[in-house]
Amino acid sequence: MTTLEPTATDAAADNLAALESEAIHIFREVAGEFDRPVILFSGGKDSTLMLHLAIKAFWPAPVPFPLLHVDTGHNFDEVLEFRDRVVAQHGLRLVVAKVQDWIDDGRLEERADGLRNPLQTTPLLDTIAENKFDAVFGGGRRDEERARAKERIFSLRNSFGQWEPRRQRPELWNLYNGRHRPGEQVRVFPLSNWTEADVWNYIAREKVDLPSIYYAHQRAVYQRDGMWLTEGPWGGPREGEDVRELSVRYRTVGDGSCTGAIQSTAVTVSDVIAEVSASRLTERGATRADDRMSEAAMEDRKREGYF
Repeated sequence: MTTLEPTATDAAADNLAALESEAIHIFREVAGEFDRPVILFSGGKDSTLMLHLAIKAFWPAPVPFPLLHVDTGHNFDEVLEFRDRVVAQHGLRLVVAKVQDWIDDGRLEERADGLRNPLQTTPLLDTIAENKFDAVFGGGRRDEERARAKERIFSLRNSFGQWEPRRQRPELWNLYNGRHRPGEQVRVFPLSNWTEADVWNYIAREKVDLPSIYYAHQRAVYQRDGMWLTEGPWGGPREGEDVRELSVRYRTVGDGSCTGAIQSTAVTVSDVIAEVSASRLTERGATRADDRMSEAAMEDRKREGYF
């Protein structure tokens, strides 16, 4: 009997189905093992996809976890508006840790370079401790950066929120060990095995809504260190940095002072998929200045307890 090989489309659909099934299994596993999980949610594409999967995992019951956003105060308005709309739409509880509050009361000091992404660690760890969260879902993917490539799906953190390589457990098949001592926490990454292309293909399949800045639009930008930045509460162009009106979009969103746009005409999900397929750089490598601060910038933040 002759059988036909599956088409590329069938293989891609099977891949997305397997990734979705894995993520849903992880959400349900955490719900069964932990007392106080929380989902990190910024309104970016990965955290929005993660929330979409959590909703599917527990439907028709509501998502049994609150959301947590560490707000640098330098976020894009479009993303904050989207975040609040999604929270209201699904009746979710949102905990916001504002970096500005930590600066105002002296627990943090503003950096000379104006970047606030590196300041997120203390508010995150303080809020986790205050609310006694024992499992924290993050949208990190292994294809993004070297420090993330070696991360476990269940990543044990000590009582200081720090990552210790020797204490990480082997993960065989789909067996996850959530055991932890009082005061410790586990970071959980349901999207670990997804790629940027997988994310966008799934967004297309599920018609997941995203902030408008993920698609091409006109914006006044200036170039610095090979990235197109835009003016905001974090500052603006320096002397010699000319502002231009360009068609751009964002591949990733975060602190506006260090998140760059790319020139693009991709106005639909299909356009973005084609653009991503042709790219030779990950979204973080192409558009995040905080990851360029040193060779081990992400590794350092990981050890300190941020991601």
